[in-house]
Amino acid sequence: MEPVRVAVVGLGYWGPNLVRNLHEHEGSEIVAVCDKREEALAKITKRYPAVRTTTRFEDVIAADDIEAIAIATPVSTHHPIACAALEAGKHVFVEKPLASSTEEALDMAMLADRNGLVLMPGHTFLYSPPVNCIRDMLRTDALGEIYFISMSRVNLGLHQPDVSVAWDLGPHDFSILRYWLDETPRYVTATSRGCVIPSIPDVAFINLEFASGTISHVELSWLAPSKLRRTTIVGSSKMLVYDDTSNEPVRVFDSGVQLKDPESFGEYKLTYRTGDIVSPHVPAAEPLLLEMGDFCEAIRFGGEPRSSREVGIEVVRMIEAVDRSLASDGARIELAAEPVPA
Repeated sequence: MEPVRVAVVGLGYWGPNLVRNLHEHEGSEIVAVCDKREEALAKITKRYPAVRTTTRFEDVIAADDIEAIAIATPVSTHHPIACAALEAGKHVFVEKPLASSTEEALDMAMLADRNGLVLMPGHTFLYSPPVNCIRDMLRTDALGEIYFISMSRVNLGLHQPDVSVAWDLGPHDFSILRYWLDETPRYVTATSRGCVIPSIPDVAFINLEFASGTISHVELSWLAPSKLRRTTIVGSSKMLVYDDTSNEPVRVFDSGVQLKDPESFGEYKLTYRTGDIVSPHVPAAEPLLLEMGDFCEAIRFGGEPRSSREVGIEVVRMIEAVDRSLASDGARIELAAEPVPA
């Protein structure tokens, strides 16, 4: 296909990664980058001398040779920047989370609809080979009924000045759960603490209850002695551990408990099973490169990308429910089913 001509807005932590992958992918051409800081632009010029640089976002949306814009700026700026790009007729990729509120996210989706444009949130883990390996297992009921999922995403830093740890790290696990289970939780409860900066929570413990019966616990922290990216899935047939930092990221345990029918009233017997541990082959691939390819294909051929705006909106709804629970001393918050633009 003809390469999609893309500009990247925002060259902080994640922006340069977008530039690199857009440069490497055969389906895209990185045309320009935009950032307020001249020193950030100079670094891009040194590595990619053919890429235009500007400190003015207005230059980007006015350029006729730019079809799409990838936004990697603070979440509070996502809505105005994305809306300006969509109004200018540009397809838009927005780093997670999609927006700082459900209202803003829905506004962006409706604007994309009205102008016939692609709006894609950057939930990169949906393109991770281990995450998709696990999703395939769940689709075939390889683990049986899913009882619960426990997730830990902790490390030392990086503290964000404008958002809590739930807004920073939560979108990763929330999008993975939504992708795996094909449902948004019905209830959310949360507790947190701002240990370093009292007004900005840097540790959060979040419990999610799904209509299917599955429950999940998500631990998020910027304040931990080591980096941990570990998920445990317990099913009625088998159990699984996903460790994103391991050379064997997925391990399946043929372990479980069986409850036999009681022989007499009040008599129950439990049988514990500990079987083989299998590490399935997981192909190596860079998720961000796959994600950029999906964005470009959605622009060229139509269709909804895997990291759909529906997922993006649902993730924002989940984070808002976390905030409401925290504001109500850990109250159990119900997420009412709400229609999402197709």
